[in-house]
Amino acid sequence: MEILDCITAVALPIHDFGDEFMSDEATAAIGLRAGFAPGRGFYCRGRFGVLGEAPVAVVQAVQGFLGPHLVTTGWLAGRAVMPAEEAAACYAQAVRTWGRAHIPADVDVEHFNHLAQQLIDAADADALPLFAGWRAQPCPEDDPVGAAMQRVHVLREHRGACHLAAVRLCGLSARAAMVINLGVEQAIHYGWQEPHPVAATQVPRRQRAERLTDEMQAPLYATLTGRQRTEFAQLINTLTAS
Repeated sequence: MEILDCITAVALPIHDFGDEFMSDEATAAIGLRAGFAPGRGFYCRGRFGVLGEAPVAVVQAVQGFLGPHLVTTGWLAGRAVMPAEEAAACYAQAVRTWGRAHIPADVDVEHFNHLAQQLIDAADADALPLFAGWRAQPCPEDDPVGAAMQRVHVLREHRGACHLAAVRLCGLSARAAMVINLGVEQAIHYGWQEPHPVAATQVPRRQRAERLTDEMQAPLYATLTGRQRTEFAQLINTLTAS
C-alpha cells in the first residue's frame, strides 16, 4: 500500500473510534467516580492534563478546535478535583478501559502495537505539544488491548495537531474549519458560540488543509514497508469495527 493511501484509509476510523470513546457515557462515568462533576471537566482536565498546569489560554491555543468557553469551563472545573498529571493518568486509564470493552477479541493487538509504536516513535513532535504530551504518557506492557487503544488515541492526537497547524496555514480559523466540516449546529455542540456560516469560497482552504495534514503525516508512514502499511490499515479496520 502506498503511503498516502494508507493515511487516507486509517484517518477516519482512528478519528471516529476516538470520538466514540470520548462521547461514551461509560467514559463520563469514570470521571464521575474520580470526583469530577457532570460536564466537560474530566474530558478537558484529562485529555489536556498532559500539558501540565497550563493557563487556560495556553490549553485553548494548543487544542484549537473546541470553543473557548467550553475549554475554559471544563479546565477550571477540573482543576479543583486533581492535579493535571494525575488527571491525565486517570484519562489514560479510561482510554485503556474503553479499549478493553470495545476492541474485538480477534484483533492481533500485538502486531498492531508493534506497528503503531513504530509510527509513534517516528513522529517529529515539534510544534505538536498535545501529541508530545500523550506520547510521553506511560503505556503499560501488561495490558496489550488497553495499550492498543491508548496508541490509537496517541495517533489521533498526532493527526489532530497536524490538522490544526494545516488549517491555520491555509488561512482558516479553527472555528471556520469546524463550521465547514460539521455545520453550524455541530460547531455549537463543540463549544463555539454563535458561529456564522462560512462562505463557499473558504471551503477549498479546508480541502487544502486536509491534503497538508496527510503530507505532514507521511514521514511516519514512510517508516513502514508497503506490506506493513497494508497490514496496519487492515488492523485499524478490524480494531475499530465495533
